[in-house]
Amino acid sequence: MNIGKPNSSKNIEDLLTYLFNLNRRGIKLGLEHVIDLLNRIGNPHNNFKSIHIAGTNGKGSTCSMIASILINAGYKVGFYSSPHLISFNERIKVNNKAITDVEIASFIEKRKNDIDQLKATFFEATTAMAFDHFSKYNVDIAIIETGLGGRLDSTNVLKPKITGITSISLDHRNLLGNNILSIAKEKGGIIKNKIPLVLYPNQNKIKSVLLNIAKKLNVETFEINCPTKIFYNKRGTFFCYKNYDYNTPLIGEFQAINAVMAITIVKLFDNNISEEVIQNGLSLTNWPGRFQRMSKDLPIYYDVAHNPDSINSVIKYIQIIYKEKPLGLLVMKENKELNLVSNAIKNRFCKLIVTGEKKLGLMDGEKLGKILKMQDVSIYKINKDFNFALNELIDLVKKTNKPALILGSHYIAKPIFDKFGFYN
Repeated sequence: MNIGKPNSSKNIEDLLTYLFNLNRRGIKLGLEHVIDLLNRIGNPHNNFKSIHIAGTNGKGSTCSMIASILINAGYKVGFYSSPHLISFNERIKVNNKAITDVEIASFIEKRKNDIDQLKATFFEATTAMAFDHFSKYNVDIAIIETGLGGRLDSTNVLKPKITGITSISLDHRNLLGNNILSIAKEKGGIIKNKIPLVLYPNQNKIKSVLLNIAKKLNVETFEINCPTKIFYNKRGTFFCYKNYDYNTPLIGEFQAINAVMAITIVKLFDNNISEEVIQNGLSLTNWPGRFQRMSKDLPIYYDVAHNPDSINSVIKYIQIIYKEKPLGLLVMKENKELNLVSNAIKNRFCKLIVTGEKKLGLMDGEKLGKILKMQDVSIYKINKDFNFALNELIDLVKKTNKPALILGSHYIAKPIFDKFGFYN
């Protein structure tokens, strides 16, 4: 397969810089530009089958488990997710192999004029790139995670074989709506006429919104039942579903439910895939930054949780496993609703360190700490420097032998992974 190559490493670097600078165009909800861009490059999204997943929490984990199972079943699987942890390349994969810098640069070189003429955003351009990549590699199925919302998300040009909606909670209210029902309606925008839908067991009022959309579109809906005998520890999560025992290395009760979402979707796609193949796929799932233990010797965990529900869950799980309040290190992006976050973290840590740096794309640590203190959150230390705060947390763990949780953003993944020697 001849994909074409930019003519020098300098040219590749320039093209990658151009791509990342598209972030300056911000977030633009709507399908007009991505439809125009895809049309100019031959509508590659019409050349492969897809499974489309939306939700507030758990959609990445669910997509990752679906992809792992289908790869284990012998399919060639594309996987598009966002944001990335360490490198952009993680967003676009075929059978777990990430798109290369040369492939990224080649796409940009060919399509730069189109991107500029349409004033396409970073996410619009990368969505088109992902679909082009999957088409060129002739994938059997692509697992596509929405970026933001659903109805107006760039990925919503797809005509999927199956759609899925995971846990929905309050997040991005400035873009998706002020209340949970408005957000649910936006997520439900991925539901397509007569395309099967798999639903997470959300609250009844959320479920009602989604079922109403599905009914109008003549959609067969599969509301998953929660698994039984759920047990989780430092090694993973164990559960029973339809009289078969499964386990996943991802930790937490909600990961058992996400796994059932994945199993249901896989069975809808190919009912001949055995429970044994499914279990092997689940066991091979790798989704970093989700309640991930960062040290063999020290009980330090990292989670990208950044909205109230996900933060609440991950704190709950570490307390259940270790039977005590953890130490904490918290960062936040500037646009997060701290009144909601403060309620999720209040009185949940034995000692909480707050930090943040604008150069990492985060709210300044002193500003974050000041706001949280005003909302009666007890803070042990406030640090301007993330690496200094991380070292301070590690020292506290060594002195107290208490578990620790680092949370609040994807943006701190690289310095954390560098510190502990983890590479994706």
